[in-house]
Amino acid sequence: MVVEDATGSARRAELLDAAYAYALEHGLADLSLRPLAAAIGSSPRVLLYLFGSKDGLLRELLGRARTDELDGIRAVGGVGGEGEAGTVEAVWVWLAAPEHRTLLVLWTEAYARSLVEPDGPWSGFARDTVRDWLDLLDPRGTSATATTSLAVLRGAFLDLLATGDADRVGGAVSSYAAALRAS
Repeated sequence: MVVEDATGSARRAELLDAAYAYALEHGLADLSLRPLAAAIGSSPRVLLYLFGSKDGLLRELLGRARTDELDGIRAVGGVGGEGEAGTVEAVWVWLAAPEHRTLLVLWTEAYARSLVEPDGPWSGFARDTVRDWLDLLDPRGTSATATTSLAVLRGAFLDLLATGDADRVGGAVSSYAAALRAS
């Protein structure tokens, strides 16, 4: 059953879901409407009608990736419990899970793209996700420790994406969490 999206269109919601699955598999950097439309059973004309423009569709896909990432991280056990060290460990478990790899690659692509192309659909993506994560790590404000935790987690998952060395990188995150507990 397809649920209607905010605009009230079940077809729009269905195509957004399909486009998101396509983006997770193929990325966003070279997204072209014609191959996307063919892959998801639509046409470029329909996509433009439903999303206003290619940039409008990209913004929707970026918003979906950001929402999925945050929802996934918030859903893990430990977030908000055992202080910041418990949150760091719980977030790392989610980040390191192989089933989240495609989402994290897509997120990384969008983050980097928003830094080099600050206008258009990528606008503000990196800044907004920094704020999202800081709010998750320290709901009371942006403490220096939350900023350090953010740097450790982001660096760790980029390292994991690059090397696949979950044991080494996970050990580093565990060491950092232990240091947080000891402080």
